[in-house]
Amino acid sequence: MIASDLPTNEYSIFNATYIKAAGDKTLVQGLIEGLSQLVNFVKNIPDEKLEYRYAEGKWTIKDIVLHMIDTERIFAYRALRISRGDQTPLPGFEENDYVPFAFANSRSIESLLAEYENTRKATISFFESLNEEQLFFMGTASNTAISVRAIGFIITGHQNHHLRVISERYL
Repeated sequence: MIASDLPTNEYSIFNATYIKAAGDKTLVQGLIEGLSQLVNFVKNIPDEKLEYRYAEGKWTIKDIVLHMIDTERIFAYRALRISRGDQTPLPGFEENDYVPFAFANSRSIESLLAEYENTRKATISFFESLNEEQLFFMGTASNTAISVRAIGFIITGHQNHHLRVISERYL
């Protein structure tokens, strides 16, 4: 199954953009290919662009990379809880509150990419461990119903969305 085959009752309208951006790969295939895609993409960005802001108050590329890591961790945690049958509604998070306290621009791009790789490998391992039944489990996150498999596709689509934003606005 690919993201576009997901029934719309497995994710919120807010996440439809990320589902669409996940492309035509299977869930695990998208996560695996996304690993090398992001690393290669970022390694080809000139150093002087990594802390560039295209407008006042906008994030730098380093901020975006760490935002993708943080978001992947949060979404993987949601998928873990739901895949284990936890029906506790999971709260949303305010991404803009995270960036000032992440201090991405004080870090090297190498350390950010190493953290990203470790996070993505853990995400891949987790989704590979799930059986078919667990992928269909539904839970509540950010006040909306969501399936475990939708969360996996959202992780891929979220990354693809930000790579497109970087290409269009930063490079």
